[in-house]
Amino acid sequence: MKHIWSPWRMNYIMNHERSLDCVFCQAIEQADSAENLVVFRGQSVFVILNRYPYTSGHIMVVPFAHVPSLEALSPEVRAEMIDMASIATQVLQTIYHPEGFNLGINLGEAAGAGIAAHLHMHVVPRWNGDTNFMSAVGGTRVLPENIDDSYQRIQTAWKEMAT
Repeated sequence: MKHIWSPWRMNYIMNHERSLDCVFCQAIEQADSAENLVVFRGQSVFVILNRYPYTSGHIMVVPFAHVPSLEALSPEVRAEMIDMASIATQVLQTIYHPEGFNLGINLGEAAGAGIAAHLHMHVVPRWNGDTNFMSAVGGTRVLPENIDDSYQRIQTAWKEMAT
């Protein structure tokens, strides 16, 4: 899946209203890198690592549009989000070999959305027993991989899958 930069996309990015307080909108404005954790950009959505992951490989699929809900997106953007989530599971499967995945969207602060104003979908690789006493009792997450290493591995695998 190769991405070609289109004049339409540049026009959308240059003229679409964004919130400079939003970490996702800030990431859109920056070049893809380990600093902003953006792995891939599609036509209307992008993939970014979660800076505070539940497990190694925890990524998010985010629309370029700064909207809080699914119904605020066009059917085409919603479809691209699902397609991108599907590719994400394939990429993460090749890297981490998880035993399952959680895919989810938290709509609203009451539902657990940390950034409720900008819709995003979580793609979280899971393994049997990955929720243990450290997270359940101690409130501590243990990640076997540094986020910079995760970024490099995921971005490399994504590029390989896209060719």
